[in-house]
Amino acid sequence: MKKLAFLFLVTISVISCRKGDVPDYQYFISKEYKTGYSSEYITSLVSVAAVSYPDIDSLKKFISSGVDVYRIVYGTSVNDETVKASGLVCTPKVPGEYPVLCFQNGTNTLNAACPSENVTDPSYQMIEAAAALGFIVVMPDYPGFGESSAIPHPYLVKEPTVRSIRDMLYAVGEAAAGELPGITIKNEYYIIGYSQGGWATLALHKYLELENQADFTLKASVCGAGPYDMTSLFTGMMNVTTYEMPVYIGYIVNAYTAYHQFTNPVSDIFNDPYASRLGTLYNGTLTSAEINNQLTTSIPGLFNSGFLSGFTTDPKYSSVREALVSNSITGWSTAVPLLLVHGGGDTTVDPSSTENIYTGMIQAGTPSGICRKEIFPGLNHGEAKIPAMVKGLLFIKSVEGAG
Repeated sequence: MKKLAFLFLVTISVISCRKGDVPDYQYFISKEYKTGYSSEYITSLVSVAAVSYPDIDSLKKFISSGVDVYRIVYGTSVNDETVKASGLVCTPKVPGEYPVLCFQNGTNTLNAACPSENVTDPSYQMIEAAAALGFIVVMPDYPGFGESSAIPHPYLVKEPTVRSIRDMLYAVGEAAAGELPGITIKNEYYIIGYSQGGWATLALHKYLELENQADFTLKASVCGAGPYDMTSLFTGMMNVTTYEMPVYIGYIVNAYTAYHQFTNPVSDIFNDPYASRLGTLYNGTLTSAEINNQLTTSIPGLFNSGFLSGFTTDPKYSSVREALVSNSITGWSTAVPLLLVHGGGDTTVDPSSTENIYTGMIQAGTPSGICRKEIFPGLNHGEAKIPAMVKGLLFIKSVEGAG
């Protein structure tokens, strides 16, 4: 019996020690290795892309390593409930201390097309490969995709979007302490995004600079073609006879309803059958084209006539107006270098969105040397994406190089 008691105490002691060896993470939950790229492969990838986009060849001189790509799961809060979210973390193969580059992707309706579910997608590969330039690259899925695909995506809803990205940055910080061998985070953060991601990036920039400087040292941001003024975006969508991409309109109404931004029922905003079917369209299984086919390009056909006539003044729709204002991003005086880019021929998000936020930043006191803008003549929303990201990466490397 004494021997058994001794063995029991030793076993309990060993188990307790092992438990003590396990880090007590607040955000990080798990990681999974997905793929890796050699520096030669990345150089080849850049060479192929340079045939269509010659400016990208300028990035070759910064390639210093291969890249490892991980899927991570982390905890965040959505609608006051704790959920598991996910995304990609890409690290240089060469051990060392690296700054963080956080990328926010554009509008997506298909769960299978989010970063952690579609790792080898060519457009994501180009961002993953940016880790070869000497960054820890972070690519959030956003709530509603990947690990959190069972909940609605907060499309262009500011608070849950910014919170989920911030919490992923916390999770990556925890992971770097013991889950990413040889990798240490340098407290320098660069953020970049396009379209919805451009809006998310600017919202994140404002939050990190004005509300969370202590935890993250933001060094530079690049925002491409974001709908920064939600009132202007939504009004512009309604003030036409036909709108070729009703998927965007439906996405806003669905998300703002799910996240209690709009208190009006969907039937106050849309006509049937679109009002009654809206909730079945944005569940991560349909492409944008398939959702477009379930809606209509006719604005009078899609919107309730009372909403069209009363949106701007009727007290009945005050929650809609207030929500669009609260989820917009207004100018402020920033001390962090910011590049705003847009295609001059963009008919999806009007270039005036970038012109106006640039003017707002300058009027709020931001020096013109800190906030810059570039409009690519003639390029539409899709055509401007890669040039914007290439210009953005070169801008970030220039800021990093300047110390």
